[in-house]
Amino acid sequence: MTFGKRLASLRKGRKLTQAVLADKASCHISMIRRYESDDVQPTLEVIRNLSLALSVSADVLVFEEVEQNPDDELRSLFLAVNQFTQEEKSVTKVLLEALILKHDVNQRVRNAKD
Repeated sequence: MTFGKRLASLRKGRKLTQAVLADKASCHISMIRRYESDDVQPTLEVIRNLSLALSVSADVLVFEEVEQNPDDELRSLFLAVNQFTQEEKSVTKVLLEALILKHDVNQRVRNAKD
């Protein structure tokens, strides 16, 4: 889903008109229309104002749901890492970075073959 579609969906879910959202976000209604139609992309300041007006985090506006948070299993593992010593956290970070790098390389190799 595009930014504009997410914005429109959130606005409609809160039963707000474009005019009311524009007032709450301190922007012009024509800009709300342009954002929702994906004609233009908002600045960071506008994203901040929209997220406050809609009472959502900026992540909800900008990212797809699958991009926002790790799944429950990974989330519980990440919470467990908070109990680690600083040295253990550093080792965990290096391991995760290595796995991500390996994944990225494998993706590029697969894409190059296609």
